[in-house]
Amino acid sequence: QVQLVESGGGWVQPGGSLRLSCVASGFTFSESPMRWYRQFPGKRRELIATISTVEVYTWYGDQVKGRFTISRDNAKNTLYLQMNSLKPDDTAVYYCNRQQDSYDYWGPGTQVTVSS
Repeated sequence: QVQLVESGGGWVQPGGSLRLSCVASGFTFSESPMRWYRQFPGKRRELIATISTVEVYTWYGDQVKGRFTISRDNAKNTLYLQMNSLKPDDTAVYYCNRQQDSYDYWGPGTQVTVSS
């Protein structure tokens, strides 16, 4: 059974940093590209970062490019999102995602709140 569990969210002041983690189980993590999404209240989830199986390829949405870094530790079955220079507009629930055969697996999400 595929499981994804995010952690690391919380409250931070503008300009601060957080590192999100996503522990994966139930599938061969090292063979799966992974993604981070976020969702604002009342909005659809938006894709913000992707990573290939061995970190050769990464992609970032314009809204986070240059501030966020996606990475993975295949030995620990863990996906990360380092978030720097956080802005109030980054306040959202953050989700890790795995897609297989057009089916999306999601974790429960972790709330990130950026405010002074």
